Amino acid sequence: MLEIASFTLGPAQTNAYLIADSDTRESAVIDPAWDGTVILAEANKRGWRIGHLWYTHAHFDHIGGAGAIADGLNPLPLVALHPNDHILWRAEGGAPLFGFKIDPGPEPTIDLYQGQILNLGKVTFEVRYTPGHTPGHCVFYAEKEHICFCGDLIFSGSVGRTDLPGGDWATLENSIRTHIFSLPDDTRLLSGHGDETSIGKEKKTNPFVGESA
Repeated sequence: MLEIASFTLGPAQTNAYLIADSDTRESAVIDPAWDGTVILAEANKRGWRIGHLWYTHAHFDHIGGAGAIADGLNPLPLVALHPNDHILWRAEGGAPLFGFKIDPGPEPTIDLYQGQILNLGKVTFEVRYTPGHTPGHCVFYAEKEHICFCGDLIFSGSVGRTDLPGGDWATLENSIRTHIFSLPDDTRLLSGHGDETSIGKEKKTNPFVGESA
C-alpha cells in the first residue's frame, strides 16, 4: 500500500511528497521542495528508506531540499528527471533569477520518458511526459492507488504558469487534455502548490481548461 507524507515548504509554499510502500518501507521523495532535513527527519521517524528523488520538473522551488536530503543518506539516492530539464537543473532551477541560491543535490541518474514504469516496492507508477510549464515536466500516475502527482501542470482551480523560460500555453493545455483528463475522474491530483483536487472536479470547474473555460 502507498503511504504519503505531505509537506508545504519554502518561499513558494511548494508541496513535497514523501511516499513509501508500507510493506517494504522503500521510499521516494517527489519534488523535495525545501528544508530537506525536515523531510529526512520524517522518513527516519517512520522507518522509511529514501532511495529515490523523483522530480516533476527542475524549478528551484521543487528541488531546493535535495542537497540536504542527499547529505543525510548513504548511499546517495537515485535522481529521476526528464532530460529536457537538465539544463534548468544545472542552472539551479532558475534560483538566481529570484535572488536565491540552492544546492541542487546529486546529478540526475535516471532519464524520465513517456510510458516509463517506476517501481517503489510493490507500488507501480507510470511516467507521463507533460511539457508546457517546463520543457521536461512529467507526472507520476499510480493507477491502482488512483493518484497522480502532477507537479505544476494543473492545480485546484488553476494551471501551471507558462510565462517563465521554456513555458508554452498550447503545449501545457495539450498535456492536460492528453495526459490528465484521459485518466479516471476519481483520480486524486496531488499538485506542486495548493490543495488536493480530482480530475473529475477540474474537468468541470477549472476556469482555464474545464468545461466552463
